[in-house]
Amino acid sequence: MPQRPTDDQEPKRRRRGGQLSDEFRAIELEREAVRLERSVLVGIAYGRDTEEAEESLAELQRLAETAGSEVLDTFVQRRGTPDPATFLGKGKADEVRDSVKMLGADTVIVDEELSPGQLRNLEKIVGVKVIDRTALILDIFAQHAHSVEGKAQVELAQLNYLIPRLRGWGDSMSRLGGGIGTRGPGETKLEVDRRRINTRIAKLRRQIREMDKTRATKRQQRERRGVPSATLVGYTNAGKSTLLNRLTQAGVLVQDKLFSTLDPTTRRLDLPDGRSSVLSDTVGFVRRLPHMLVEAFKSTLEEASRADLIVHVVDGSSSDPEGQHAAVLEVLDEIGAAEVPQLLVVNKTDALDEMALARLRRHWPDGVFVSAATGAGTDELLAAMAERLPRPEIEVELLIPYDRGDVAAALHAAGAVVSERYADDGTIVTARLRADQLGRLDAYVLPGERSRLAVPDEDL
Repeated sequence: MPQRPTDDQEPKRRRRGGQLSDEFRAIELEREAVRLERSVLVGIAYGRDTEEAEESLAELQRLAETAGSEVLDTFVQRRGTPDPATFLGKGKADEVRDSVKMLGADTVIVDEELSPGQLRNLEKIVGVKVIDRTALILDIFAQHAHSVEGKAQVELAQLNYLIPRLRGWGDSMSRLGGGIGTRGPGETKLEVDRRRINTRIAKLRRQIREMDKTRATKRQQRERRGVPSATLVGYTNAGKSTLLNRLTQAGVLVQDKLFSTLDPTTRRLDLPDGRSSVLSDTVGFVRRLPHMLVEAFKSTLEEASRADLIVHVVDGSSSDPEGQHAAVLEVLDEIGAAEVPQLLVVNKTDALDEMALARLRRHWPDGVFVSAATGAGTDELLAAMAERLPRPEIEVELLIPYDRGDVAAALHAAGAVVSERYADDGTIVTARLRADQLGRLDAYVLPGERSRLAVPDEDL
């Protein structure tokens, strides 16, 4: 006859059962973590712009997949104007709800920026979390921000987006615990009152200003050395980081994902004519880039507005390279960089057939066509950059011996002299010279100036 377990044996058995239950729970949690968030996408076509809406929805799908979502279904609402209460018409909203229930979706992503009221009302109809295009892009930025500055810029943009949406969100705040549209500041920061959020925004802005001062100081040092600068801009995933690596051996991480580069990278670039310059990478642009992101990243994007040359990289293999080119021009205009000289570079030519390549060459006859992946066309690109980058004057101190008065006189005649003082062995002249002039006067450059005129990588 089996013995009844004693009191000290029973808890041990219960503990073993509890451990087994915990193991099953851990496995279940792991399965949930592996499963992608499932979403349904919704776009809207105003008037006859159905094709444009479908292209935008295709881009939204790439954005959703970059954010970590599995797209189960897509809808396009065709109407003149959005419904002021729910964005979608009642019939289309019901269709989306039915699809969500049938497919087991977690999230509805709308390809526009919704008002707080539209978000709340649409969530009530479809029965799951609803996020808009802006929240989706902010979420991707939150995932890809790694530097202190990048994280501060993303959090600033997210808080500016959330402030008008706090009032009346009520119980739906509980959704802010996981998944797309929930990364970044976190639930505890979102539940604080508006005053504390504004305090946090002010602190972030101060931090970004301080970091911008460091970048501005380095930029001034390069300008004083007379180092010309170029900045890569372009649509997200156009291949800017790959091109930066190809031209400078920068070793920047390259991923086939949208917005994989948020933190600006600056590297030395040696030009074919022997000059040194600097080349900077920037965050990729996208159609309808949220305004609060442009504002938050303005200090970073100023690298483009202050550059001597903008190298505008276009993905030639894209389904709509002209549209992407136009979208980038809009952002450049918004940040005050539209007047900076531009060099158009059509990338990914290795992925184009002869007919497509010929069409793009006709459309952009002044463009430089390259493949950053294979290196094709990069020599032509470097030559074009050397031709377009300015040859700025460099401020330098020279020691002119007293028996070379002809040199001092020539500097005065050229208007290059800033100041001069006299020493035992000659006249110390502070002059502003072009690189070619400096080369001819190299013998008179003071020893301490030689090290200053170099462009060390740590100052980039």
